[in-house]
Amino acid sequence: MKLAILSDTHGLLRPEVLERLKDVDAILHGGDINKQSIVDQLQQHAPLYVVRGNNDKEWAEAIPHDLTVTLGGVTFLLVHNKKELPADLSGVNAVVFGHSHKYVQEEKDGLLWLNPGSCGPRRFHQEITMMLAEIADGTIRVEKILIPHEVP
Repeated sequence: MKLAILSDTHGLLRPEVLERLKDVDAILHGGDINKQSIVDQLQQHAPLYVVRGNNDKEWAEAIPHDLTVTLGGVTFLLVHNKKELPADLSGVNAVVFGHSHKYVQEEKDGLLWLNPGSCGPRRFHQEITMMLAEIADGTIRVEKILIPHEVP
């Protein structure tokens, strides 16, 4: 099973990101989507699992604050800001979060912590990144995808 893991698109789906979505089985989005049209576009590519970020206002009231989903035998907990994680993480294998726009891929306390960074508008002079993941036999392998962009 192939997954795309995104966060902090902030109203921008770059062509390079859309290209990477063509052969994925599901998309996980860590919030700060900023508009319904982004959700609509993502849903055209694969089943979408998404949480609401701090910049997702009234239009996103139906989007959950946090979400647990099992894909390919791996249980993911999605939340925008990892400081707002639910207290009980039992049964969770991987936490997907965003907010900081900083790429994180680390194993800690038996959990895989994944922040795909931001693949929307460039902010804070940080890289533009996303993740592609492959799940096989309940094991996940994650790849950092650096999105090329013009530096002003």
